[in-house]
Amino acid sequence: MTLLTLPRLSAPSALVLGGALLLLIGLAAVVGIWFTPYDPAAFAVRERLQPPSALHPFGTDEFGRDVLSRVLAGAHLSLATGFGAMAISLAVGVPLGLIAAFHRGVTEEVIMRSVDLLIALPPVLLGLLVLAVTPPSLWKTIAAVGLVYVPIMVRLTRAVALGLLEEDFVQAARARGEGAPTILWHEILPNAWPPIIVECGLRVTFAILLGSALSFLGLGPQPPASEWGLMIAEGRDFLRQAPWVCLAPGLSLCVLLVCVNLVGEGLRERLDPQLRGRSHA
Repeated sequence: MTLLTLPRLSAPSALVLGGALLLLIGLAAVVGIWFTPYDPAAFAVRERLQPPSALHPFGTDEFGRDVLSRVLAGAHLSLATGFGAMAISLAVGVPLGLIAAFHRGVTEEVIMRSVDLLIALPPVLLGLLVLAVTPPSLWKTIAAVGLVYVPIMVRLTRAVALGLLEEDFVQAARARGEGAPTILWHEILPNAWPPIIVECGLRVTFAILLGSALSFLGLGPQPPASEWGLMIAEGRDFLRQAPWVCLAPGLSLCVLLVCVNLVGEGLRERLDPQLRGRSHA
């Protein structure tokens, strides 16, 4: 008895395919900000819950709004959540990780124990705690998701920096009398970027998914916004009667996650020396 196995994409193929599809989604998101086939917020009660057709390729929702227009208009919200959250986690986590690696003792203990406390909380619960105390909005969702992944960036940066601190070029910099900021900025950080970038490429997928989950729970952009998680939440009451209302944003979210994951996997195999050597073997 043999099992059917699917061919595995090589790193260049995954990177090119994922990058091309992600570029198309990005272009669609930019176009969706300025142009959609219909007004994504305009009600047309007489056309409510219409199935997919030539006039409405993705059908209409419970208010008669064109689902395709709403998917296009909401694409930039999901992209902004994922990549904006990663930018926040990088801006906060990388400096803290470098400081924890270079300044051992009390400074390291304070940073790492704070990180351990945040990691102990489930991501959704941490996001809920951040968003529950203030009125929900897109930027607060981005900040909450970014905070969730700050501990991961801190621990990864610290681990990479600890290994680099033992290298000869860092010891030479210390022997020249260079200070901590110079060593961290000019010696450690340039060599720490590859694994950090790879981790970001993989974590963007989870950030987008978490942002959509928070929007699904009503803690993201509020109606009439067309964020994909919110659209799925609004369409769940019509899942049997009009499944396309949920299916269109759900499939769009799946395609986006697959594209980002392909790019992340491609970057991981291209930048990781061990995996790169294995792929050439």
